[in-house]
Amino acid sequence: MVAAVRGPVISGWSAVSPYGIGRHAFVEGLRSGRSTAVELDPAEWSGPGERACLVPGFVLREVLGRKGTRSMDRVTGLAVTAVDRLLREVTDGDPGPASGGDDVALVLGTNTGSARSIMDHTRDTFLQEKPFYVDPSQFPNTVMNCASGQCAIRYGLRGPNATVAAGRASGLQALHYGRRLLTSGRAGSVLVGAVEEHSAARAWLEHHTRGEDERADAVVLGEGCAVLRLVPADAPDAAAGLAEVVLVESGVAGPDGPAPALTRCVERALRRSGVTPAEVWAVSPSAPAGTAGVAERGVLEALFGAVEPRWVPHPEPIGDTSAAAAAFQVVAVLATAEDAPDASGKVAVITSVDRDGAVGCALLRLR
Repeated sequence: MVAAVRGPVISGWSAVSPYGIGRHAFVEGLRSGRSTAVELDPAEWSGPGERACLVPGFVLREVLGRKGTRSMDRVTGLAVTAVDRLLREVTDGDPGPASGGDDVALVLGTNTGSARSIMDHTRDTFLQEKPFYVDPSQFPNTVMNCASGQCAIRYGLRGPNATVAAGRASGLQALHYGRRLLTSGRAGSVLVGAVEEHSAARAWLEHHTRGEDERADAVVLGEGCAVLRLVPADAPDAAAGLAEVVLVESGVAGPDGPAPALTRCVERALRRSGVTPAEVWAVSPSAPAGTAGVAERGVLEALFGAVEPRWVPHPEPIGDTSAAAAAFQVVAVLATAEDAPDASGKVAVITSVDRDGAVGCALLRLR
């Protein structure tokens, strides 16, 4: 029997990923397991890598039109497109500005926003004749919350608007933030997601910051955005929802590595929610490269190995999506559950471990 819904409900989702644009493209790609890595054109994508997982055919003006996209950067375009596709499902057509409202909030996870925009703008202050001879239209792209702000402006989302930065755990932190907005009554519905772009700037940052243990099994870089719609448990469309967000917990790893912190995080989530290991249908690790990924897998095997859950890994064929990784884990779980009747009423455990110490855990009760 399905337990009574207590937390907010995920009523819909969409994604822009290397599988394509939209929810159906992601589901089809996930089921096929096909790789999306492509050879990079060095004239367009200068950087240390020769391959990457890019959103196919993603040209801003072709996807979103010319209006309002002249100075839009890639990370903002990915977020705006994902929100657009989700709102089209909600409104059964063109979302337009009227699809928002005073009670619709948006919480978006990221790392720094657009590393490319920040570096390009900074470079111009050195290369131009005077430091202030820069393109003012590009300045908004250097602000971390540019993408969330542009989504709100374009679609009339006048509720709370927030950007959360926590590395690979950004998606779970954004989910936690959105859950709190609903449970505190500060919003009638919340769009929650996370976004990451591919660029030469990001590739160089990854190249120089990866540890020796990460280089051996690191996957190629990917990009994309995944967005969920959260509604209160008593909302009219909650009954047809996909999953209840039971609880989200977070922590910080110390000198002894991520394993103790993640163990405490997951155990605290189980204890506070009253969920037992026997109720767990699936686990989804973030699977970062190196020793952190080994530690994460070891924690989950120790806690849930006896119940033999389904393992729903981060969809490696779309590459390392960094800040968007946890959001893609969530939608991968939801997509996998569509084909699994035995998932109904069960719980999925989604964890995340970031190299900078952030750990997170979310419990979803599937509908």
